[in-house]
Amino acid sequence: MLREAKKKKVAWGITGGGDKLTETFGVMKKLEDKYEERAEIWVYLSKAGEHVAKVYGILDDLKSKFDKILVEFSSNVPFLAGQLQAGKFEFLLVAPTTSNSVAKLAVGITDTMLCNAAIMGLKARVPVYVMPTDFRVGDVLTRLPDGRKLTLRTRAEDVDNVEKLRKMEGLAVINGPEKIGAIFEKYFGV
Repeated sequence: MLREAKKKKVAWGITGGGDKLTETFGVMKKLEDKYEERAEIWVYLSKAGEHVAKVYGILDDLKSKFDKILVEFSSNVPFLAGQLQAGKFEFLLVAPTTSNSVAKLAVGITDTMLCNAAIMGLKARVPVYVMPTDFRVGDVLTRLPDGRKLTLRTRAEDVDNVEKLRKMEGLAVINGPEKIGAIFEKYFGV
C-alpha cells in the first residue's frame, strides 16, 4: 500500500491593502486548483486584511475556497511566526502588502501578526515574498470596492522602504499578482 505524499504548506498573508486584492485572490484560487495535490494554502488575514476582504466582497469566497483561514488577534495569535520558524511552511507570501506593513518590515517592527511572522521567518531562513501596493513613485490607478477608479500618489518615502526590503536577505519583492505563479513553480514544479 502506497502512502499518500504529504502536502507542503504555504502561508498567504493579506494586509489591509485593497489595490490588486481581487486580482491576487484570482491568482491564488487558480494556484490552489493547480497545486491541490502538492500544496495546501493557509490564509492569514491581518485585522485590516479581514476588513478589506469584507469591503471588497471576497471574504466569503476566501472562506469557501481555502480550508484554513486565520484572522489576527494579536502579533502572536495565531502563532504564524512560530509555525514558520518550526518549518511548517515552505514560504510566506504577503500579498498585497500595505505601505504601512512595508515600512514596519523595513525597520523590523513586529507589532502585527504578519510583520512578526515575516521578520521571525527570515530569522529562521524561511523565504518571504512581499507584494507592496506602492513600489513606484508616481500616480497609481486603482479600483474602489464599488468598481470606480481612484488615482493615488505613491510617495518617494514608500518606495524607499520597498528598496530596503529588496536588500534584505531571504526576502523577495514582487511587483504584481502575475509574479506569484513563478514562486509556486519554483517550489512545486510546473
